[in-house]
Amino acid sequence: MSPDISNQSLLFLFIFVLVPLWLSYYYQLGLKKDIVWSSIRGAVQLFLIGYALNFLFDLPAIQGIPLMLSVMITVASFHARKKGEGIPRMLATIFIGLILIEISVLSLWLLAGMIEFTPSQVIPMSGMVIGNSMVAMGLALERMKSEFRENEGRILAALSLGAKPNQSSKIILQQTLQSSLIPNVDKLKTIGLVQLPGMMTGLILGGVNPVTAIKYQLVISLSIFSAVSISAIYITLMTYRYFYNDRMQLKQMESD
Repeated sequence: MSPDISNQSLLFLFIFVLVPLWLSYYYQLGLKKDIVWSSIRGAVQLFLIGYALNFLFDLPAIQGIPLMLSVMITVASFHARKKGEGIPRMLATIFIGLILIEISVLSLWLLAGMIEFTPSQVIPMSGMVIGNSMVAMGLALERMKSEFRENEGRILAALSLGAKPNQSSKIILQQTLQSSLIPNVDKLKTIGLVQLPGMMTGLILGGVNPVTAIKYQLVISLSIFSAVSISAIYITLMTYRYFYNDRMQLKQMESD
């Protein structure tokens, strides 16, 4: 078991905050308030979630796990929805997608005996899957809106030649999916070489055997890779049709 970090030691972390503060002051970046606020907010949030997790871990699994996963999925849905502003039924689409992905991944973990149905195992690992899925959906939405805007002329030309929305949007869907998946492909290529992944590092610091830590890291890394892929494909296929009207004409795009 790793030794606890004392509160006095944690105070020295503010030295790390002073560096970006000084840079902001020296180069007049105007980020001093944001740096201080985000640092304090992040610390408070982490301590609060720590106490919340202590409470949830003491609850029966059938109560604690659904409760926390519901909160995670709801918050993630509201956050990812911002990237799809202007697209109808965005919140419900993201919410349903995250639920389906979480159920699929969790079912596989439990059926294959990778983890046990306990809050201490399900909640942290599910949080990583939900969080990465949220980011993937947000990136896919952002990229798709940008691609539709940049390729408006190309799409209009395809439609005028008789192409259907799914045909005229094919290249945009491909580019959107590529941009969502490539960062995760690159991350897998360098995993363990450039940096030790967070989960593996945490387990090793907690006193777990490195080989056991690697097994857990493999489970979560490949689960995230799959979840991110599904998230990007799901949100892209579910939303591209909203860029067209009922007469299969491209809607007027608004600038962000």
